[in-house]
Amino acid sequence: MAKRKMDLTREENLDVLEAHLAGTLKPLTPPSDIVQRLRGRIQMPTRREITLRLTDWRRMFFVLGGVLSGMLLLVTLARAFYYLAGRKG
Repeated sequence: MAKRKMDLTREENLDVLEAHLAGTLKPLTPPSDIVQRLRGRIQMPTRREITLRLTDWRRMFFVLGGVLSGMLLLVTLARAFYYLAGRKG
C-alpha cells in the first residue's frame, strides 16, 4: 500500500513540474530560412513513384531477404548468449 501511495506522489510531483514548465517555457517559431530548406529537402513522392517502387519485385525481394537474414542473425546471437549465460549460472 505504501508503494502505491508513493507512486501517486511521484505522479503529482510530475504534474506540478509539468505545469511549472508549461508556464515558464515559451513556444518558439523556427527561422523561415530553415523551414524553407527543410521543405526543399523533404519531398513526398508522387503516386506514380510509389507504385513504381512497389512493383519493383527484385528490390522488394532483396529487402525482404535482408530483413529475414537480419532477424535470423539476431535470433541466432540471442540463442548463443542465452546458452552461454545458462551454462555459467
